[in-house]
Amino acid sequence: MGEQDRKAHLLKLATTVVAATFLLVGVAGFVPGLTTNVDNLEIVGHDHANMGSQAELLGIFHVSVLHNIVHLAFGVVGLAMARSVRGASTYLVGGAMVYALVLVYGVVVDQGSDANFLPVNTADNWLHGGLVVGMLALALALTPSRRSTIVRREDVHH
Repeated sequence: MGEQDRKAHLLKLATTVVAATFLLVGVAGFVPGLTTNVDNLEIVGHDHANMGSQAELLGIFHVSVLHNIVHLAFGVVGLAMARSVRGASTYLVGGAMVYALVLVYGVVVDQGSDANFLPVNTADNWLHGGLVVGMLALALALTPSRRSTIVRREDVHH
């Protein structure tokens, strides 16, 4: 296996792992024990005068039904895109861009306001920043060079 083939394989594998992690996080957001106050899980929002989700994944990251569904959908999309080199690279770079926007949102939104509909907290902001860096790093390190990449049969038909 040549260097470019190895990178392509690792890119698709890394994207599959990232996507599967999002699926697991989405499911975990509904599981009592992994998520505290799961009985208070709301569709959107945060604990604003007890009118939003008080649930926290691992007791750290605020979650809501919407938040969990977004993680599940992001995971499903990633698994589909991980089947090709172009899709895997696009997922990682595009996902990093989405999480950069979510990070900016988390930094500027008043965490105690109704505008914090996702919901996010400081721990989420740090995690989202790490996702931006990690997903970009994976894409940059593992995306094969376009000049030397030969279109592989598996990428054409899958």
